[in-house]
Amino acid sequence: MSVLPLTLATMAALEPRDADVADEVLSHAARHDEDGTVLGRAHRALTVGIVSVVLLIAFEATAVGTAMPVAARDLDGVSVYAFAFSAYFTTSLFGMVFAGQLSDRRGPLGALGGGIGAFAAGLLLSGSAQVMWVFILGRAVQGLGGGLVIVALYVVVGRAYPERLRPAIMAAFAACWVVPSVVGPLAAGAVTEQLGWRWVFLGIPVLVVGPLALALPQIRRRAGGPVEGTAVPPFDRRRIRLALAISLGAGLLQYAAQDLRPVSAVPAAAGLALLVPAVRGLLPRGTWRAARGLPSVVLLRGVAAGSFIAAESFVPLMLVTQRGLSPTLAGFSLAAGGGTWALGSWLQSRPWAEPYRERLMALGMVLAAAAIAAAPSVLLPAVPAWTVAVAWGFGCFGMGLVISSTSVLLLKLSAPREAGANSAALQISDGLSNVLLLAMGGAAFAALGGGSVAHAPAAVAAADGGSHPAAFAAVFLPMAAVALVGAWVTTRLHSRDPRHATAV
Repeated sequence: MSVLPLTLATMAALEPRDADVADEVLSHAARHDEDGTVLGRAHRALTVGIVSVVLLIAFEATAVGTAMPVAARDLDGVSVYAFAFSAYFTTSLFGMVFAGQLSDRRGPLGALGGGIGAFAAGLLLSGSAQVMWVFILGRAVQGLGGGLVIVALYVVVGRAYPERLRPAIMAAFAACWVVPSVVGPLAAGAVTEQLGWRWVFLGIPVLVVGPLALALPQIRRRAGGPVEGTAVPPFDRRRIRLALAISLGAGLLQYAAQDLRPVSAVPAAAGLALLVPAVRGLLPRGTWRAARGLPSVVLLRGVAAGSFIAAESFVPLMLVTQRGLSPTLAGFSLAAGGGTWALGSWLQSRPWAEPYRERLMALGMVLAAAAIAAAPSVLLPAVPAWTVAVAWGFGCFGMGLVISSTSVLLLKLSAPREAGANSAALQISDGLSNVLLLAMGGAAFAALGGGSVAHAPAAVAAADGGSHPAAFAAVFLPMAAVALVGAWVTTRLHSRDPRHATAV
């Protein structure tokens, strides 16, 4: 792992005749890890800086969902409402690949700085938009920046933190979503009502300046430039072309999924024609057949994130339209999940958990599948509505075990010079699965009459006992099945031949 210290498990595997090697490694670790914690003197400024960036991004992400309906109505763009979300995801896919190339070649500093700049520019563009298509363009620019930032942060973690501290920093990233998941919607609602929806977008860029000023000097010192002692990889133009193809293909599929007319088969076919070869070229070889090691880690990230997020997107709508809850109460049904997600992420970061990581991830996927399958039980009037909140708390705990662990395993299986490309593959799997499974779930929902449910007043929907329960079941039950597939993928995470773990 180049200059990174070996883990305790690796040290334990050294035979007695290698004691001099162990002493040398421990001495090497001491030079690069002065006090052994992410908040110690050696890493404090960097940790506070990058965690603050993630915290602000989390606040923005949770706040946008609250402000978006008001923005779409004011800009007369309700008919293209979904594009405000899909534009972000599709451009972020390109940003992830470009960031991986740039980080491996020149270090993560440029990708991170450029990503923050694009993210802020997108917020300003959306916040000042006078028509909906300009607003959507701003979301696309913001997504490009988000894709650059997330991969650059992974590379920073891989280069600047020793392996044994990475679970802790990944847990800190997960914890950044706890407070925003509870406070974000309320704060965004208050800002939207008192100052207007535009300030939800315009207020964030100013707040990013402080964390960047703290983190960038540390990143330049610890993770700037190419990895020492390795050849600088060439800039792969083919991967950039594939990234453009995957973004365009995902956008076409999103468009087709929202329009169930026969003519939509044309953009759907074009999207698939672009996506299939692009995905095969950008993800590790063997990803789709769950080859052992890195390919299965990348596949698991997509299966876990896509199935859970696609299901979660329909929980508030189900509670509002089928059980008559207010939007605020429906949103709070998911609030506890932020805390249990962070708890699961913290648990996987404990040193004692390392030997049991794969088992904990299998447990996490089973919990996620059970939560998704239990959610539509509230379609039965006899089942209390708070059942979803309890189930989702357990599901989020499972996701905390899985998502942070995939990040840890990816960095463990990646050579330093490949961390950017492999981190990009992990994030592509995450983002692409969100796009595809949301499109599939949305299409099934609309085909079974869900579109009329979305426009029905809560009181009317509650009075008629839930007009289209099959539409919701068609979303949740297939996603639970996908999550169960993820439980099987956890049995494929251990590579029998570590030399082949980083082949992409």
